[in-house]
Amino acid sequence: MLSVACGRPFYPLRSFHGQPNRLVVRRSTASIVERGSPCRPWRSYSSGSLPASSSSSRSRWNARPPGTDGDPAVESRVGSGSSGSPSTSFLSLLCPLLKFFGDFKEVVVLVFRILVRAFSVREGDPSQERNEFLEVATSSLSSLARSPWGSKSLNNINNLESATSPQTYLQIYEFEACPFCRRVREAMTELDLTVEVYPCPKGSLRHRELVRSIGGKEQFPFLVDLNSGVSMYESNDIVKYLFRQYGQGRNPSFGLLESSKEFGTSLRCSLDVTESCTVFTGWVPTLLRAGRGMTLWKNAGKEPSMKLELYSYENSVYSRIVREALCELELPYILHNVGEGSTKSKLLLETSGSNKVPYLIDPNTRLQMGDHKKILSYLFQTYSASS
Repeated sequence: MLSVACGRPFYPLRSFHGQPNRLVVRRSTASIVERGSPCRPWRSYSSGSLPASSSSSRSRWNARPPGTDGDPAVESRVGSGSSGSPSTSFLSLLCPLLKFFGDFKEVVVLVFRILVRAFSVREGDPSQERNEFLEVATSSLSSLARSPWGSKSLNNINNLESATSPQTYLQIYEFEACPFCRRVREAMTELDLTVEVYPCPKGSLRHRELVRSIGGKEQFPFLVDLNSGVSMYESNDIVKYLFRQYGQGRNPSFGLLESSKEFGTSLRCSLDVTESCTVFTGWVPTLLRAGRGMTLWKNAGKEPSMKLELYSYENSVYSRIVREALCELELPYILHNVGEGSTKSKLLLETSGSNKVPYLIDPNTRLQMGDHKKILSYLFQTYSASS
């Protein structure tokens, strides 16, 4: 009947819950769209203002204008009866935000691809000349991501006797790019520990086999404490052990642990957020540095007879670049952690005449130097297979 009166074909009817040609209307909120004459536009009436002649018929029939099937704007108008409803206001706010974050995501992906491409050009030979600006910029961003950890020593520099140091150096098997190894190195900086580092890059010729022979599997980080006869895997367990054994009763910082099971339920909610932040920020340096300190250099030479010594702290921008090179050359070294407030600051000043890091000592050649660019050049020239 409506088709004949209006002179236009009628549109398909919707069915609800398997009952064709019926529309369940909530009289208090429903808004019905009425189709007028050929010269009149579509009009919307609330349920309380329907014309008397069409009230019953519009409750039974669901006529829809052309091209509006599934249109969110029409659906919201039919469901609410008001253009200023909360749902409409929410959508008007949500859509620009989604568009902004969608564009922001594309920018992040683009920047990441540029960084990866820039590093992949020289990924095969780290001994070649580097883009200094890119090196320092990505290392600085890496330090910023983990800025609360690995920069300061928890020991009081004015109370040297209170520091608890192991009689024999701890041994840590790890590689620089590993985010789990990074948390262990951060804990060692905070505890002001001097340790022996045995780099285990992918393709390792020596140290990975040693880890398998001692611990039974190839997993990192791996700690060996000859003072207590303890050896262990898992970064969480290592961090808790270090603080329990050498932390003078201190507890590990939240950002150093990935799990909060040992804490009370009252703190669990806030700690869960910290855990997510720890995992995310732990991977940031690995991604930004695009594989530096992960793979053995193809021209790496033999292990020197005496271990090199490096004054550093974990979150140092320039020390990171040197540690990556030591890892790629698989050179074992003694790591003196000299964070802010470290008890070793005086020793560094006496040795180098400055309190700046990195500072490298090579007893094999009796060479000492403090500039990271000179250190890189020296390491790759001195400890390559050709030399």
